[in-house]
Amino acid sequence: MKNPRDIIKRPVITERTSDFMAVKRYVFEVDLRSNKTEIKQAVEQIFGVKVTSVNTMRVAGKPKRYGKHSGYRPDWKKAIVQLSDDSKELEFFETSV
Repeated sequence: MKNPRDIIKRPVITERTSDFMAVKRYVFEVDLRSNKTEIKQAVEQIFGVKVTSVNTMRVAGKPKRYGKHSGYRPDWKKAIVQLSDDSKELEFFETSV
C-alpha cells in the first residue's frame, strides 16, 4: 500500500472550503494517480476519523507566460471528503482566543 502522506498532499483552504468545514466537508489536493478508496483510507489513517464519501475532480493547469516563453501550470487533482456526523473536526490551524 502507498504511504498515506504521499496520497494527501495538502489541504485546500479558500473561502468556499471554509464554509464546507461547518458541515464536516474538507478539500485536499491529492496525488493524480490516487483513487477514491485510497483517498478515503489515507484520510482515515492520518486524521483518525470516519469518512462517509469522497468526490474527486481533476483540475487542468492554467496557461502562463513569462516574457516570450509560454507554458502551462501542472494539472492537479482535488478531493472533497465528507466526514461522518460522529467524527471529530479536523484542525488545520490553531485558533487563538
